[in-house]
Amino acid sequence: MIRTGDEYRDSIRQGREIWMDGERVDDVTVHPAFKPIVDLRARIYDMAHEEATQDVMSYVDPETGDRNCIANKLPFTRQDWQDKRQAVDRVLDEARGVITRVGDETIGEMWSLYDGQDVLNEVNPDFSENIRRHIRRAVTDDPFHISANTDPKGDRSKRPQDQDPDMLLHVVRETDNGIVVRGAKYETAAPYANQAFTKPTIANWGDSALSDYAVGFVMDMNSPGLRYICRTGFAGRRPAVDYPLANRVDEVEALVIFDDVEVPWENILFYRHTAAATFIRSTLHRYSAFPYVQRSVRMADLMIGAALWNVRQTGLERNPAVQEKLAQLACYREGINAHLTAAIANAEDSPGGLLMPNQSLLYAGRVWAQTQLPQMMHHARELCGGQICITPDAASFAEPGPGEWLDKYYSINDDWNSDDRRSLLAFARDLLNSDYAGHRLTFQLFAQAPPFAHYQAVYRNFDFDGPLDLVKKAAELSENVLGSGAAR
Repeated sequence: MIRTGDEYRDSIRQGREIWMDGERVDDVTVHPAFKPIVDLRARIYDMAHEEATQDVMSYVDPETGDRNCIANKLPFTRQDWQDKRQAVDRVLDEARGVITRVGDETIGEMWSLYDGQDVLNEVNPDFSENIRRHIRRAVTDDPFHISANTDPKGDRSKRPQDQDPDMLLHVVRETDNGIVVRGAKYETAAPYANQAFTKPTIANWGDSALSDYAVGFVMDMNSPGLRYICRTGFAGRRPAVDYPLANRVDEVEALVIFDDVEVPWENILFYRHTAAATFIRSTLHRYSAFPYVQRSVRMADLMIGAALWNVRQTGLERNPAVQEKLAQLACYREGINAHLTAAIANAEDSPGGLLMPNQSLLYAGRVWAQTQLPQMMHHARELCGGQICITPDAASFAEPGPGEWLDKYYSINDDWNSDDRRSLLAFARDLLNSDYAGHRLTFQLFAQAPPFAHYQAVYRNFDFDGPLDLVKKAAELSENVLGSGAAR
């Protein structure tokens, strides 16, 4: 049964040790840097109860009669993916911006574990049961589920145990109840989430078959020993009329410190076996990449809309050079959309019996979305013009003295008065040119994996046999080349 927004707020008021700007945060539900995004996550829960949005956000379980969240439903059909896509779009409509860590992306990483049960069973059959139980709980209880993925970097040329052993998350001892872990992870939304799939370090294990750093588990974010040290938030810094996106959809990252935190055995998904940890990392985003890439469509729509309104209000829409850049933005948007659509249309059966998006198309779409984003933001900036970086704030427009002059010079005609123009420029600035905009650009490039790993995912999933066979026939190569020992 899906909780309400107020029930979610109550679940994160548990005396967590959260720090921002050198001060202890007593309650994330009311703190100005957290309240907007907490309210938005609570709003997503409430949307599943409201008549206007209930059928988009939830479904009725035919066995229990309960309503469950569509985002957490295991995908077995193409319609399941269409429903998930519609739900994400509805959430982004409500947000009036782009939000990434609200649960629907990170739950897909658990489905990858579901597919890897045979591998994990070789380690310990209990781990497979733990995975199934946590997936069932995600479906029925709908906790705000995130991941804990990014490591403090340490020295990547060394094995974890050959440097400060606490630099990377690892097991320090076992107890009757479970394991005790120490180390740290970075994660978006951790201070106001309920649980996290905490993943193994991207480590140089060498030839080790076993490692205390090869561990994955579900972490209750209210657990004793957790500390959250957050980056400075963008919300609450400046008025929302001047920075509408930063004040509405900023998702706060934190360094999560695990200071001898006990993890119960029933929450452990795999432990010590490096082969299992390596396998999990290689398949981690086979589902979660879909909603991640889908959000790039919305980012493209925001850039197109901001750019097009700006050229229209100055009368430049018919300029061929302007149309060329708008068309480039449109091609970027449609390229992402095409990859998503084709990934569903050509979906594949997974090893665990689920239906996963076509892996080659999905990962290629992720590369397209991320590699082209900086250039597309540049095009949108060019179309919006330099006024996004020089326009005064709303307080100046409201003040009688400077306001009269600003009204004169920011009004264009009867259709575009100074208030609308200022609002549009403020939105475009926050989308493309503010501290928040720069943060979002870097976040998009690294949020699922570093860029080189995006290409590795394409390399692992693209079918190279077709092109090889094509050229073998076209070039009339002999059968000898098949036994040449060349890398495959």
